[in-house]
Amino acid sequence: MGEKTKLAVSPAIQVGGSLFTPNQLAKIGTITGSDAKIEMTSFKQLYVEVPLDKREAIQEELERAGLEVHPAGFATKSLIACNFCKGAEEAGLETARILHRAIAGIATPTPLKIGYAGCALGTSEPLLKDIGIVKMRDTFDIYVGGEPKGIKVAMGRLLISGITEERLVPVVSTLIDFYKQQAKGKEKFSKFVDRITIEQLKQFLA
Repeated sequence: MGEKTKLAVSPAIQVGGSLFTPNQLAKIGTITGSDAKIEMTSFKQLYVEVPLDKREAIQEELERAGLEVHPAGFATKSLIACNFCKGAEEAGLETARILHRAIAGIATPTPLKIGYAGCALGTSEPLLKDIGIVKMRDTFDIYVGGEPKGIKVAMGRLLISGITEERLVPVVSTLIDFYKQQAKGKEKFSKFVDRITIEQLKQFLA
């Protein structure tokens, strides 16, 4: 059979949400084969099982079809964005794309989910993500420590508010780097936030 590996596949961030085209879905089915395992995840990525020795060729073909391809497993997931119902400009579509390119696929102690909402409606549920970004008119608020699983579901707590578009990527990237450096083993991000405390995170980012 040969060794298998997984690719995390998602459509481009766009108005309307996570939209695959028929051609993209057909491409996934054609190049992975009829016996491939394809899993729909809760973070808007398809996990596609492919032969390890064909990984690079398959990834290149998927990317030519306009799909995003990133590592599966212990890494930052594709940005989990809203549907941009307020419109691309008002909801910050290009900002979300820039953020996605900066953070997706970074190796982390545990899988890291980052959410983005273009307004306070928060239809992408950013406060239930490890890191949640909410656009508030011309600035952004960042929440951390959301936990959607288990019997102790927790909402993310406000870490910083009113940051500019120019500071958004540096702040989120610094937060991810700090987690990578300071996490204890495979410590979940929500547990990490509890241990480090919001106050210390604020001091670090300051």
